[in-house]
Amino acid sequence: QVQLVESGGGLVQPGGSLRLSCAASGTIFGMYTMAWYRQAPGKQRELVAQITRRSITSYADSVKGRFTISRDNAENTVYLQMNSLKPEDTAVYFCKAVHEFSATSYWGQGTQVTVSS
Repeated sequence: QVQLVESGGGLVQPGGSLRLSCAASGTIFGMYTMAWYRQAPGKQRELVAQITRRSITSYADSVKGRFTISRDNAENTVYLQMNSLKPEDTAVYFCKAVHEFSATSYWGQGTQVTVSS
């Protein structure tokens, strides 16, 4: 069973930074595309960023130039560095793993990010 555990969320002022981490266990991490999603109250869950097993990255337009996704296959961890945070970035952030060949997917439990002064 694949387990994903997010950490690093919290309260930050506008313009500040946070780094989220998602640690995976129970699988061969390098076979998965990893992604970060977020869900704000009353809104649908949306894709924020993803990184393939070959480290090809893509981002939502709303976070381009501010967020950076990266992965450490040796540590079975994916990161989301978030800079220049805005109040509209406030959401629960979820980690997702998708197997490159079977498309089997797994979700983490989420971590709250609140951007407020």
